[in-house]
Amino acid sequence: MTARARGEASEALLAPEGSAHTPSATDTTTADSLTAAQRVLTQEADALMLLARGLDERISRALDILAGVTGRVIVTGMGKSGHIARKIAATFASTGTPAQFVHPAEASHGDLGMVTAADAVVALSNSGETFELADIVSHTRRWSIPLIAITGNANSTLGAAADVTLTLPKVGEAGTMAIAPTTSTTMMIALGDALAVALLERKGFSTDDFRALHPGGKLGQRLLRVADLMHVGKELPLISVEAGMQEAILEMTAKTFGCVGAVDAGGNLAGIVTDGDLRRHMNADLMHRTVREVMTEHPRTIRRGALAAEALHAMNEKAITSLFVLEDRKPVGIVRLHDCLKAGVA
Repeated sequence: MTARARGEASEALLAPEGSAHTPSATDTTTADSLTAAQRVLTQEADALMLLARGLDERISRALDILAGVTGRVIVTGMGKSGHIARKIAATFASTGTPAQFVHPAEASHGDLGMVTAADAVVALSNSGETFELADIVSHTRRWSIPLIAITGNANSTLGAAADVTLTLPKVGEAGTMAIAPTTSTTMMIALGDALAVALLERKGFSTDDFRALHPGGKLGQRLLRVADLMHVGKELPLISVEAGMQEAILEMTAKTFGCVGAVDAGGNLAGIVTDGDLRRHMNADLMHRTVREVMTEHPRTIRRGALAAEALHAMNEKAITSLFVLEDRKPVGIVRLHDCLKAGVA
């Protein structure tokens, strides 16, 4: 045994049994970082609760203004407030309220022409004394354009000039230095979300409206309706319940859905004949039987207004590949598992 090994063995013998791990510098740093992150999130969450509890009739007055806009909602702010203003404008636009961001400094150099008498302005400034906002605020006062302020100081220049002032509660910014815009900007963005969502609910903005503004990506796919994917008209595989099975098989083969819908004298869907039904009834008498004798009654169907995701779930649940779409018990379409998957519905 080397001298080094003997020394390590001696230290091990001298160490108390079950002794705890000595925290390293890395352990301490990790614990401090976790505590700091949790403190910031807690502080911002507390600020949001204060903001929610402090809302009053001014939020309703702001919504009245926004609901009455015939032009656009112009959202403006400088610095970090400007970044938040861009997001708020995008949220308004994506939820059915035409909106755009106007940079306050650029507004002073010609972009005031973007702000018309048909618009309303939402201006963000925690201090309420942002110098760059002066021209756009003056423009709203000159042309009687409604002005909504989101600020931490109701008595500021911006707060005093606005038609409605939504005041942020007096809480410090996050962190030990409490100087970087953090808690204040979190409250601003949350208040913007509150205005946008309350406005869309007031307008009766529907999922169909939402999908029309979000045609791309997973969100648009999730909001697809059965009516967007179903096959209609001459594509529908339909036959009378009194028809013979030979005719039914010809219809199934021609339409390639792997099934045929059986309709009664009133045009209502009475049942369905699938490839599985054919296999279960395969014998020498099959061609001499009627559709009514072979069909499966009360098949799973779906509404044309249902989400495509609902149709996909129903087909997966029942291990089937097609669903007839009914309207007043009558088949108006058929949607396939393949149609949903091809459209990216999942």
